[in-house]
Amino acid sequence: MKIRSTTILTVRHQGQVAMGGDGQVSLGQTIMKSDAVKIRRLMEGRILVGFAGAAADAFALMERLEAKLKDYPANLPRAATELAKEWRMDRALRRLEAMISVVDAENTLLVSGTGDVIQPSDGVLAIGSGGNYALAAARALVSHSRLSAAEIVRESLNIAGSICVYTNQNLVIEQLP
Repeated sequence: MKIRSTTILTVRHQGQVAMGGDGQVSLGQTIMKSDAVKIRRLMEGRILVGFAGAAADAFALMERLEAKLKDYPANLPRAATELAKEWRMDRALRRLEAMISVVDAENTLLVSGTGDVIQPSDGVLAIGSGGNYALAAARALVSHSRLSAAEIVRESLNIAGSICVYTNQNLVIEQLP
């Protein structure tokens, strides 16, 4: 699924976890809004969720994820897997056009409508139209700098925003304690 709508980046580095996203909302080739917030905190701030794709679809997914987290409060991978199974098997959910990135203190996960629950081995995950640009920048910065996780997210998203027309540089960056 090619989501042309945003860039969400998560970096786990030096014991820190940060997630950031740009604020652009595009409808076709038109920028409808430049300051959207595409990152949410769940479970009393212990979990960060970033979304790319159709906003209404992403909010529906986040609500379902939150319900799964209540069923499995200490097990993010299990909650994400249950969401992915439901998303893949439910006729209405299958049509949702979004992806979500989910992090807690121990896990970084990509959850997609094809049933994928992927945990990157290097702690760096990006989704959305500018995701590959941000991912490449973050991996280079993780390897060759002493920046914090939040600083890497900011720099990488700025790079993605300078390349991808569906990504701007109006950023929201959140960190887990």
